[in-house]
Amino acid sequence: MARPDLNLLTTLDVLLTEGSVARAARRLRLSPSAMSRALARLRDATGDPLLVRAGRGLVPTPRALELRDRVGQLVKDGEAVLRPTEMLDLKQLSRTFTLRTRDGFVENFGPALLTRIGKEAPGVRLCFVQKFDKDSTPLRDGSVDLDTGVTGEMTGPELRVQALFRDRFIGVVRPGHPLSRGKVTAARYARGKHINVSRRGLAEGPVDAALATAGLEREVTTIVSDFSAALALARSADLIATVPERHTGNLRTRLVSFPLPLAVPEIAVSLLWHPRLDADPAHRWLRMCVREVCTAQPAMRRGR
Repeated sequence: MARPDLNLLTTLDVLLTEGSVARAARRLRLSPSAMSRALARLRDATGDPLLVRAGRGLVPTPRALELRDRVGQLVKDGEAVLRPTEMLDLKQLSRTFTLRTRDGFVENFGPALLTRIGKEAPGVRLCFVQKFDKDSTPLRDGSVDLDTGVTGEMTGPELRVQALFRDRFIGVVRPGHPLSRGKVTAARYARGKHINVSRRGLAEGPVDAALATAGLEREVTTIVSDFSAALALARSADLIATVPERHTGNLRTRLVSFPLPLAVPEIAVSLLWHPRLDADPAHRWLRMCVREVCTAQPAMRRGR
């Protein structure tokens, strides 16, 4: 069966609206003969006369009356699809966005982000889910709209990536810990008992490589999978947690923070999304909000 000519939908819509071949021809800027030929094609396609002679005019058949509203809506929907996206009305936007983040992001950036979104688009809801790995599948299958974190080998090559901020590692201890007083040297830092944060359960990381360069080695007594757990342990025991400064700002309340006496590389925290959402106006607005909130959020004071 031959595929129908969808261009005829517009012609049918005008014919059924005008009820006249001559008026429909003028509206579509066609000759009366061209419009008559189009009507003939429509009769063949639908298997119905559509418009029949009644005196000097034409009247619609029952089939034409049945089609009139449906065809009109189809034409409107088609025109909407082919038009450029209209200006986004944030006040009328009703949508749930899922953001995948590591621990500390919600606590540190969430309040400012929710405040801004609540003012600009009160119908928008954010769903934060924990990021346990760097697998890009949730972005590909649409279960996650936006991802934050450090890119790696598992980051899909097709993903869009935009830098948010750079973060440095700092040491954190409880008040009363020996490193809460005096100058923190590399030797003093290495002599303490440490917590290592590793989602894969590793006992070593960039800090150990920096210590080895200085001829030092630390004792890792505990391994945890996230920064929140590391800081909870450092809060109640004489252990040293080494965590990114900006990402854990609000998690370090009433703890003592100090710059590392080592040259540990900074990390670049980025925003990631799938290219199918690149041009979506609501998603672009959300990305702008996240980017500006993270850029405006100051680092915590470096003192104790």
